[in-house]
Amino acid sequence: MNFKELCTKRFSVRSYLPTQVPDSAVEYILECARLAPSAVNKQPWVVYVCRDEGVCRQLQEAYNRSWFQQAPMYLVVCHQTDASWVRPCDQKNHGNIDIAILSEHICLAAAEQGLGSCWVCNFDPDGVRAALNLEANLEPAVIIPLGYSNETETEHPKVRKPLNEICVIK
Repeated sequence: MNFKELCTKRFSVRSYLPTQVPDSAVEYILECARLAPSAVNKQPWVVYVCRDEGVCRQLQEAYNRSWFQQAPMYLVVCHQTDASWVRPCDQKNHGNIDIAILSEHICLAAAEQGLGSCWVCNFDPDGVRAALNLEANLEPAVIIPLGYSNETETEHPKVRKPLNEICVIK
């Protein structure tokens, strides 16, 4: 499949099969994530691979949605707040941008492997901190449930603005 087909195939999955994700697929996804670019190549991230039942239960408490509880595992992307690049002229911290790039690499790699994923940002960060016993410099930014989808991309047609509404040519 070409890149546009992959982008079309990827959607936010909110229904998962109970099938476990093979280690080989997780390793492939993490390797794709490792290759993600970041500002000044700082790579200010840590990805927690969560399969432990107790840890998963705590993550489910931090984002209490029935569909979220169906996922067989979670990847939690954390921002290393003391490691991201800050633009000198205006002090803009690029850590959240870097985390977004890494997270989308994860989601696209998952789709390419036939797996479903969904960005989850609306969670209780203190609950995630406690579940993962995070150090103070690690900010939980995104939880990505990962598993085999119980839905298809045809059930989720992409509604996007046309190019002429999002692009300016000068």
